[in-house]
Amino acid sequence: MLDAVVILIYFFVVVITGLWAASFTKTTDDFFFAGRRFSWWPIAFSCVATLVGSYSFIQYSQLGFNFGLSSLSSYTNDWFVMPLFLMVWLPILYFNNIKTVPEYFKRRFDEPTKNMVVIMLLVYLVGYIGVNLLTIGVAIKSIIGHNEILKAVFGTSTFSKLWSMNGMLDWNIIVPATIIAIFSGLYLHAGGQNSVLITDFLQGLLLLAAGVFVVVTGISYVGGLDLFWSSLPLSHKLPFADFSSPSNFHSTGVFWSDGIVGTYAFYCINQGVLMRFLSAKSVTEGRKSMLFVVAVLMPIAAIAVGGAGWVGTAMVKHSLLPVGSSKEIFIRVAQVICSPGVYGLVVAAVIAALMSTLDSLITAVTAIVVNDIIRHRRPDKSDEYYLKKAKNISLFVTLLGLVLVPIFDQFGSIYRALSHFTSMVIPPLIIVMLMGMFTKKFSAKAALITLIAGAFALLISLIFPAVIKPFAHGVHSDNFSFMRSFYGLVSSGIIALICLVFFPRSDESKQGDIKTLGLTICTIKDALPRYNKMESTLNALLKSKPLIPVIDNLSSGVGLSPTIMDSLNLSDGDRVYLTDARWFLGGLRATYTTVYQTHNIDQTIKISTTVFKKGNFLPGKKLILERLS
Repeated sequence: MLDAVVILIYFFVVVITGLWAASFTKTTDDFFFAGRRFSWWPIAFSCVATLVGSYSFIQYSQLGFNFGLSSLSSYTNDWFVMPLFLMVWLPILYFNNIKTVPEYFKRRFDEPTKNMVVIMLLVYLVGYIGVNLLTIGVAIKSIIGHNEILKAVFGTSTFSKLWSMNGMLDWNIIVPATIIAIFSGLYLHAGGQNSVLITDFLQGLLLLAAGVFVVVTGISYVGGLDLFWSSLPLSHKLPFADFSSPSNFHSTGVFWSDGIVGTYAFYCINQGVLMRFLSAKSVTEGRKSMLFVVAVLMPIAAIAVGGAGWVGTAMVKHSLLPVGSSKEIFIRVAQVICSPGVYGLVVAAVIAALMSTLDSLITAVTAIVVNDIIRHRRPDKSDEYYLKKAKNISLFVTLLGLVLVPIFDQFGSIYRALSHFTSMVIPPLIIVMLMGMFTKKFSAKAALITLIAGAFALLISLIFPAVIKPFAHGVHSDNFSFMRSFYGLVSSGIIALICLVFFPRSDESKQGDIKTLGLTICTIKDALPRYNKMESTLNALLKSKPLIPVIDNLSSGVGLSPTIMDSLNLSDGDRVYLTDARWFLGGLRATYTTVYQTHNIDQTIKISTTVFKKGNFLPGKKLILERLS
């Protein structure tokens, strides 16, 4: 009973917090990018909540139980993508004011290429939503027990009818997945990225704390660190799995499927994750977020989500836990070691992981549909029109993800299902994206051919898995769920190189070169003049002392004294970042505006009513002005 109360309180806090954050959403820029005003640290913690999906606790604890410490490798290989993301990809997107991944492909190549990317990304993201909804269904089914969910929700009579259909659909999974989707939709529909970022920040803290608590408490429950370590078989103490076996988890597959394709997919192609970093107030803040996520938070998350599996292995050896399904090991361990109330918090953490990943993915799909499809077809509509469309589409996408739950439920392992699905979609996108960033000679025709032919090659491998065998590094498997990633990269890469030779860019004129300015690694600096805060990462950050706001009848912007203007090296009309002086808000109450010299009082800042409302500032609370250009 106490656990149920704790879970309900958690739901109440998350939904109320999300709805409160929705009051900060007034435009599509707020809905998709939270106004691009946040500091690095709330973005980092909310980002780890998105990266640690509900599938993480289930799948990595399952891996930890079956294979030991090698489960860490899946969450500690993000450094592969850091140089590309920090130095190339994030600056290209930010300085060119690119809102979606397909938009980059449109600017770098052409409309047909963008349309192909839209299709592939929507397949990937909607499928990802299905995987997350499946996992939460599995988790809650494990928590409550078979059949009890249906009886509680529908009653015994209706339950009997639904149970008769369980040969086709497991309603004990679909029903809780639907309920959680509804809870997420309550605040997501209202606030978009503002609600997502704030709620995910709280949920990120909860899921990391709960996961580490289960590991530490579990080791103590077994009898201490020495007894726990001696209880693990030698194979479970190794940092890496075997090179090419077993077929469902091996180092080669983890490297190519998770370390390369999965990591690049997450940070460079997953629209939901990119939107989180693009919510930063500058490229510098986005880079800080990325470094903190990869160097600090993800190693902690690796222990939090996989450690219960290690503990479960030791508990089974000492008969402290009955042998059962490895898919449910996290919940089973938590049930044994956690007291009432605490167990409710742990369950809430699992649900938090689902909701934080789910809301980001839904927002990502919505961003692509609105910005790359609806805006293209109806470019003359008001921002209010697009905002309304975004909210409605978010509900439709949630329903579509629920339809996919029974399909992914057919896989024996959620980790295998996710890897199998990702490897079918992402490799051609990675190759074309890299070719587009690293060489101006890669043409639109070459990009489109690579996407189509690469997808076709992967489809062939699904029908005839034997074509992957020469690329499998000795892995023996009937379907090569992991090694398909390497096969996809190689086949798409070969196709891209052939296209580069036979279909190079022919528009080497000045006009043709202008099209790629700011969109390749060698021309990032050329995007700066087109960026309205153009030197945000080049100049030293200059801040004012806390200033007292005074509402004034300015037509726009804010007014400063000559002393403040000179100290920040500002001129009339320069664009600045204005934020609440309380650091712990992390940019929640902030906005961009223009400055003018209007008065002689150094301690005050005159502010128009429009700017005051846009920044969600509070009367009497001091403000800090930062020069970003």
